[in-house]
Amino acid sequence: MNQPFYVAPEQLMKDRADYARKGIARGRALVAVQYHDGIVVVAENTSNTLRKVSEIYDRIGFAGVGKYNEFDQLRRFGVRNADVRGYQYSRDDVEARSLANEYAQILGQTFTHDVKPYEVEILLVEVGVDQETDQLFHIMYDGTLMDERGLSVLGGDAESIGERLRSSWKSEDDLSTAVKKCVAALSGPERTLYAGDLEIAVLARNSLRRCFLRFDEVEVEKLLS
Repeated sequence: MNQPFYVAPEQLMKDRADYARKGIARGRALVAVQYHDGIVVVAENTSNTLRKVSEIYDRIGFAGVGKYNEFDQLRRFGVRNADVRGYQYSRDDVEARSLANEYAQILGQTFTHDVKPYEVEILLVEVGVDQETDQLFHIMYDGTLMDERGLSVLGGDAESIGERLRSSWKSEDDLSTAVKKCVAALSGPERTLYAGDLEIAVLARNSLRRCFLRFDEVEVEKLLS
């Protein structure tokens, strides 16, 4: 009788983590930062139709990097979940925190038990009545959930991008200044990113209910000018 092939659990987890990280690193990065009137998400994305940044609910946004079909599947789960909860209870009961916990459980369960983990990192952002109540939840491919303050960087060369952004970002920046700093951090010293290379959306604090707004290429050019 043949003995089953044995792999140590720690080696199996390491191999899955390496596989997921390589898949995520092949994609382009995105950043999210607080600015004076809300939260802005800036993603490097040359596609006109495939979106990395989307609306989940009234004050909640979603962003993902890595394998598009996988993080878009997660986005659709979040939209359905939020709609059902808002319908059954109240719109005020839909919170990014509870959605982030559910995402973390899904990603963690898949990473631990399935043959192939998700090759994604996702970000949930919720704009509050002031900057103290803003929330940014970064969920890793293995279900690790991080409650980040002020800014978040996903995918690509996240460490270098984060260092550049933290050296310049200020929470009191206006929208145009915040966008320019995000683009400078994404591009680095050796590249230039133009409006057609970017996807930019905001969660505006002063909106009454639906706070998500996506900018088209003309509006992005104005922000960068």
